Amino acid sequence: MTTTEATATDDGFHVFDTTLRDGAQREGINLTVADKLTISRHLDDFGVGFIEGGWPGANPRDTEFFARAQAEIDFKHAQLVAFGATRRAGGNAAEDPQVRALLESGAPVITLVAKSHDRHVELALRTTLDENLEMVRDTVSYLREQGRRVFVDCEHFFDGYRANPEYAKSVVRTASEAGADVVILCDTNGGMLPAQVQAVVATVLADTGARLGIHAQDDTGCAVANTLAAVDAGATHVQCTANGYGERVGNANLFPVVAALEIKYGKKVLPEGALAEMTRISHAIAEVVNLTPSTHQPYVGVSAFAHKAGLHASAIKVDPDLYQHIDPERVGNTMRMLVSDMAGRASIELKGKELGVELGDDRELVGRVVERVKERELKGYTYEAADASFELLLREEAEGRARRYFRTESWRAITEDRPDGSHANEATVKLWAKGERIVATAEGNGPVNALDRALRVGLEPFYPQLAKFELVDYKVRILEGKHGTQSTTRVLIATSDGRVEWSTVGVADNVIAASWQALEDAYTYGLLRAGVEPVE
Repeated sequence: MTTTEATATDDGFHVFDTTLRDGAQREGINLTVADKLTISRHLDDFGVGFIEGGWPGANPRDTEFFARAQAEIDFKHAQLVAFGATRRAGGNAAEDPQVRALLESGAPVITLVAKSHDRHVELALRTTLDENLEMVRDTVSYLREQGRRVFVDCEHFFDGYRANPEYAKSVVRTASEAGADVVILCDTNGGMLPAQVQAVVATVLADTGARLGIHAQDDTGCAVANTLAAVDAGATHVQCTANGYGERVGNANLFPVVAALEIKYGKKVLPEGALAEMTRISHAIAEVVNLTPSTHQPYVGVSAFAHKAGLHASAIKVDPDLYQHIDPERVGNTMRMLVSDMAGRASIELKGKELGVELGDDRELVGRVVERVKERELKGYTYEAADASFELLLREEAEGRARRYFRTESWRAITEDRPDGSHANEATVKLWAKGERIVATAEGNGPVNALDRALRVGLEPFYPQLAKFELVDYKVRILEGKHGTQSTTRVLIATSDGRVEWSTVGVADNVIAASWQALEDAYTYGLLRAGVEPVE
C-alpha cells in the first residue's frame, strides 16, 4: 500500500471520504470486506485524498479490511485512515488497547473522535471536563510520537458550542496544540443551518487558530450547503460519503460537494480528468452496496440533466446551456430528452480507453455500442458495476465477433426439499468446448453454487486456469416491472482469480437464468484476462 502524502493537488485542502465507516451506518447497508475493498478502489480512482476505512479493533471485519487493504491495494491518490476514540478516562494512551489497535492497523492517518459537548463528557464518558481535555492531549501526542498523522473529530461540536462555547473551543485548541493536523467540527445531530455553520466556523477559526474541517449530517437537508458554508468560513477539510450514505437521513454527499468545489469555487481538489468519472463512480458504488442509484441526485443522477418535451426541449435545441447549469459531460453524465439510459459517446469512449479497448475515431462503432447499451439497459442490464460484462460487449462490437471459449447446449438446476427440512441442490450442464461435447453434474449449497461447480467440472479439463477462479460475491435485485415472482431479476457476480476481481451481470425473468448469464460472462472474461485464445 502506498502511504505517500501525494494527493490530487497539495495538502492545502482535504477531501475526506467516510463511506466505509459513517456511510456504512445507513439502514440497509451491510458491507463485506470485499465490498469495502472494491469501494476503496473506486474512491481512489476518483481521487479523494483520504479514505476512512473503519474502526480496527472494534470489530473483526474492519480489522481484516485494514490488513487486506495494505496487502492488496496500491493507492494512487488516497491515504487510508483508521478511526477510533481517545484513550479511556484515567488511563494512559500508550497502554490503551484500542489505541494500540489503531497503530496495529498500519494506517498512516488516524482520526480520533473526541467529546466537545460538556454534557456528553459528564453523562456519556462519566468524567470531568479537564480529564476529557487530557484524554485528547495524551492520545493525540502519543500517536504523533508514533509517527502517525492525526485528525480529531469533535463530536456534537455545534450543539456543544451552543451550550458552552468556551469549553467546545478548548477541545479544539487542545487537539491542535497536541499535534492534530486538522480538527473537524461535527454536526452530529444534523440540526444546523448554513448561516449558523458559517458563523460558528469563522469564530472558532479566529479564536483558536486551528486548521478546521467540517462533518455534516443531513437531518435538515442542508449537509452539502452546511459543508460549503464551512468552506466559505475557512474550513479546509471536508468529510463526506459517497451518495450521501449515512445514519438516519445521511451525510454530506461527496459528489455535489466535490463538484461545487471544482466547478463553482474553482478549487482543484481532484486529479486531472477525475471529475468526468464522477457519475460512473457514484453508480458503481451504489451497485456495490446494492442500493438503487438515486435518479434525482444532483450532478450524477440519471435525471440530473433530463428534459421533457415542450418549452425546455425547444430551448435546448437552440442552446443546451439555457436549461442546464453545467455541461453534464464535465461530471460524466449526459443530457437526455427521451431515452432513459445514461450511455453516451463520451462515456463509451472514456470507458473503452480505461479498459484498453481501442475504439479510435470510429464513430460508427461507438454509435453501435451506445445503441446496444441503450437496448440492454432498457431490459434491466447495468454496466456501472459490471465492467467485465461491458468489456465483453465492447470487444464483441470492436472485433466483430463474440469471445467464445465454450458454447452452452443446455443447463438445469434442481432443488430437492427433504422431509427433515434440509435441501439438496444439483445442477447439470451440457456444453461444447474445443469441438467436444461435455455433460457435467455437480452438487452445491444452492442452485447457483451447483451450476458454478458443474460449469467448473465440465470446463477445467480444457481450461485449467479455471481452477483459480472463485465466486466471491453475489447480489440480486428485483427490477421494476411485473410484481412479485414475475418480476425481472438482475444478478451481479464478482469473481476472483486470487489477484484481481471482476464483475459481471445477468438479467432474466428468474434468478437462476440471470445467474447463469453472469456466470458465463465471468468465466469468459476470466479466460480472456488469462490470455487464453478463444476457440470460436
